[in-house]
Amino acid sequence: MERKPLPIGIEDFKRLIDDEYYFVDKTLMIKELIESQTIVGLFTRPRRFGKTLNMSMIQRFFEKTDESNAYLFDGLKISKYPECMKYQGQYPVISISLKSMKQATFEEAFSVFKDLIRAEILRHKSILFNSAVIEETDLDKLTRFIELKADKSDYNTSIGFLSTLLASAYGKKVIILIDEYDVPLENAFHQGFYNDMVNLIRSVFESALKTNPSLDRAFLTGCLRVSKESIFTGLNNFKILSIDDARYDEQFGFTDAEVSDLLEDYDLSGHFAEIKEWYDGYHFGNADIYCPWDVINHVDHLLQEPD
Repeated sequence: MERKPLPIGIEDFKRLIDDEYYFVDKTLMIKELIESQTIVGLFTRPRRFGKTLNMSMIQRFFEKTDESNAYLFDGLKISKYPECMKYQGQYPVISISLKSMKQATFEEAFSVFKDLIRAEILRHKSILFNSAVIEETDLDKLTRFIELKADKSDYNTSIGFLSTLLASAYGKKVIILIDEYDVPLENAFHQGFYNDMVNLIRSVFESALKTNPSLDRAFLTGCLRVSKESIFTGLNNFKILSIDDARYDEQFGFTDAEVSDLLEDYDLSGHFAEIKEWYDGYHFGNADIYCPWDVINHVDHLLQEPD
């Protein structure tokens, strides 16, 4: 049987499935999300543990699109739960990654944020500008965001504003995904403009996640737990899902069984002991976890070695 290519550097779930890369199935995370009562959840995990791929998977599952993405989940674990599959493709989704906001000044970082908001509006442009329920004044404001001519203060409420319009256009509350929320904060701390960045991120989050009747659920990822008092002040139903939490403890990184299956699929089972010794160094909740980046790259190295 032909081996699937290893997904080194692949963070787009749709591309991973469409191009038939090897996939360690984490789709039961979606079942946990559906069954949970969490309105706003923050997943904190180390770098290179699959946070971005999982967020992409969540987006592809929940987002309502012109062409159905249901096929992406055919044969995966979540497909065995019809009570969960009924949620597939049913929601407007806002998905933004802040990982690129690593500039030397606040002005440069803010410019990148403006581009991120513009790109997300453009992704939804068709439904928004063709909706009969969106007011002309709101369309004018969207146009100003697209043309990068919006007032600076408008960006404080930009994600909340977009969610309100999407909820109106779809007649359904919105799921908001924010990946690597802490990157601009960590960068700003080191570059000397932390207070300016905190004020921006706090305002954006309060508008989108706190005082937002258009919000269904929101999920964030990051490496750092920034103080609730500084960023997430007053958020109701907010949960920090850290490495100590047993919930979702097997959904980021690889378990013993997943590493064993991976090695067996590539006829490398004899290397399990060495990989366990080198890379089984994490404990999340109740699970021993391997860094997926390290494991996949080591497997790739083993496959390149001559017999």
